[in-house]
Amino acid sequence: MSVLVAGYSAERLRSLALADERVRYSWAELDQVLTRVVNALSTLELGEERRAAVFATNCAETVIAYAGCLLAGVSSVPVNYHLTVEELVYILTDSGARALFVGPSTLEVGLAAARRVGIDSVIAWRSPRTEGVTSWEEWLAAAVDAPPPTDVKPLPHLHYTSGTTGKPKATETPPTYFARVGTIAEYIEWQRQRSAQLPSGPGVVAGPLYHTGPLTMVRAMLGGCPLITMDSFDPERLLKVIHEERAEASVMVPTHFQRLLALPEEVRARYDVSSMKRLAHTGAACPPDVKRKMIEWFGPILVEAYGGTEAGTTNMITSEEWLRKPGSVGRAVPPFEVVILDENGAELGPNQIGRVYFRDTTGRGIVYYKDPEKTEAAHAAPGVFTLGEIGYVDEDGYLFITDRFSDMIVSGGVN
Repeated sequence: MSVLVAGYSAERLRSLALADERVRYSWAELDQVLTRVVNALSTLELGEERRAAVFATNCAETVIAYAGCLLAGVSSVPVNYHLTVEELVYILTDSGARALFVGPSTLEVGLAAARRVGIDSVIAWRSPRTEGVTSWEEWLAAAVDAPPPTDVKPLPHLHYTSGTTGKPKATETPPTYFARVGTIAEYIEWQRQRSAQLPSGPGVVAGPLYHTGPLTMVRAMLGGCPLITMDSFDPERLLKVIHEERAEASVMVPTHFQRLLALPEEVRARYDVSSMKRLAHTGAACPPDVKRKMIEWFGPILVEAYGGTEAGTTNMITSEEWLRKPGSVGRAVPPFEVVILDENGAELGPNQIGRVYFRDTTGRGIVYYKDPEKTEAAHAAPGVFTLGEIGYVDEDGYLFITDRFSDMIVSGGVN
């Protein structure tokens, strides 16, 4: 038994930990699989950065790959599974990844890119035997099942986020999402404390796991929250999963809401969603009429998390608050403070529109990997950064976004 399930009762060990549309794992079963993944990862040569890229659609294996990397002290690189060979080559080269996980639908592109970059460790699940590719199933079978070490340091994900110009820029998961801890054992304890604040029932992954929002649910799973991942988003299928699994939580983007609301009334009425206790949304501005209809349907359980991949959540607002302040993305959450600046860098007062900046009271700000110029350009002062938007703060401290001053297209919650 590993640190993941240490202290779990016999009953809990038998309960659901992870499921997709094909398989289900109890906590005891997940612990066994993750033990082998962690031990198998320890046999790979991953270089100084210890990076492994995950280029696969949502499924149980994708979740396990991300979770295994966290438990093995490996920095995973979430990669958009729609990318071309050329785009993937850029990310693999820039990140320094030395291993690549792929699924059936991404095997061809992934292998072509890996060969171009010189990556020898390509691990594929549920795929035909292919030269130069290691079968996930055989890779796990060959791994030892002894409890892995817990004194290694957990490493953050390396995300790629589109910037205002040029190629995607990389940024590590910020400390607000990732503990400043020294060992895996400490990380699991810290994550358990965070997960204890979330609903204890199953959470449903509705969006792609390469996106930072849904990926938070993988980390919550490591803290004890059961997880169900959908292969792809289908609005009625999501309602069916919520109804049948008595799901209690999810992370979505406004596009998901719009597709759910577009279902005929008689279809929506077939499914009981009263089990849901928390529905977080992020990724893009939510039209007020859409959000109001979702609150009327699901109840006042919507929580909006505003921020960016670079910073994590900077602002948050509950349904009750939003109904009082429609259109707001909420008040700042520690360690952030909102600062509105004019074009000359002077600070503006309440209800005055200007450029939205955030003061990170830890002094970190945001950091773009291997791009000091972009990092510097995002800051007005040390620790004071912008995500490229215009807005104002009202007299009660609630932020309202009115426009963008950087060139970026947001589609389906992804920049």
